[in-house]
Amino acid sequence: MGSRLLCCVTLCLLGAGLVDSEVTQTPKYLIKSRKQQVILRCSPESGHTSVYWYQQALGQGLQFLIQYYNRAEYEKGNISDRVSGKQFSDSSSELNLTSLELKDSAVYLCASSQDTALHDQVPLGQKHSCPSSGSGA
Repeated sequence: MGSRLLCCVTLCLLGAGLVDSEVTQTPKYLIKSRKQQVILRCSPESGHTSVYWYQQALGQGLQFLIQYYNRAEYEKGNISDRVSGKQFSDSSSELNLTSLELKDSAVYLCASSQDTALHDQVPLGQKHSCPSSGSGA
């Protein structure tokens, strides 16, 4: 296969099936080839002004990517210059990944909060783990 390997970028809704969330992401699933670009969209819960983007590679914990607050970049993790984003006046957000690489294959999660307190309680470098879908939770 060599250069024909596909880079699979998989998306899921934060807490899908576990909580009653009004945060929505599109597209829900996506497969792209290497070197292509992808734009992921997030609509936060009504009244929420902070949007958080995370990445979870297979077998890894959550990696914080970027946070937007009131249409401005508030905090940024240790991310590649191929990753960027923005937040719009309605608080929705986009995450852009350019020149996709195989290491971009992951689950991308979006979360929202009314202010910045939710993320301020989590140290940036800390890895987080989520229960697997088969845990019966």
